[in-house]
Amino acid sequence: MLPALLAEIGLPLLARLVGGALGTIDHPAAKAAAEALKAATGSLAPEQIAEANRHIEALAAMESAFDRDALREVNSSLRAEVASEDAYVRRMRPTFGYVMAATWAAQMGAVAWTVVRAPAQAASVIESLGALSVVWSVGLSVLGVYVYRRSSEKALAAGSEDPGIAARLVRAIRGG
Repeated sequence: MLPALLAEIGLPLLARLVGGALGTIDHPAAKAAAEALKAATGSLAPEQIAEANRHIEALAAMESAFDRDALREVNSSLRAEVASEDAYVRRMRPTFGYVMAATWAAQMGAVAWTVVRAPAQAASVIESLGALSVVWSVGLSVLGVYVYRRSSEKALAAGSEDPGIAARLVRAIRGG
């Protein structure tokens, strides 16, 4: 009952939504996929689904190529960083982490001090922390990327090979 209902209602609705989204992308494969999905009325024939899947695979391959190029650039800069004889270049990521930790501790210490020593000002000081949320989100995001990349570097150095998210997604879709 549910699969039939999804095939009659859900799949055409999904095809319209995905087709509309693909139509906004300025690429011939995306436009072709959008047109194939728009042409589907009522229930989709298996041939139409196969054609849409072919276009989605083409888009995934293009995205994978873009990601591969971006990662190649990042990896080359990381290799240059590791190969550098300059101690600061090699230790920039840990330095950034220590600076973030010290800054966070100083800020939280100042807030705690204000709450204890000047309780009348505590509400406005704590409220003003909201103004710093964007600054902290950027800094902590950069720190998170640094930690993630370093973890990947350690895994690769230990012999583990990370195929990347695109390869894992394609493998999951294909059932491998």
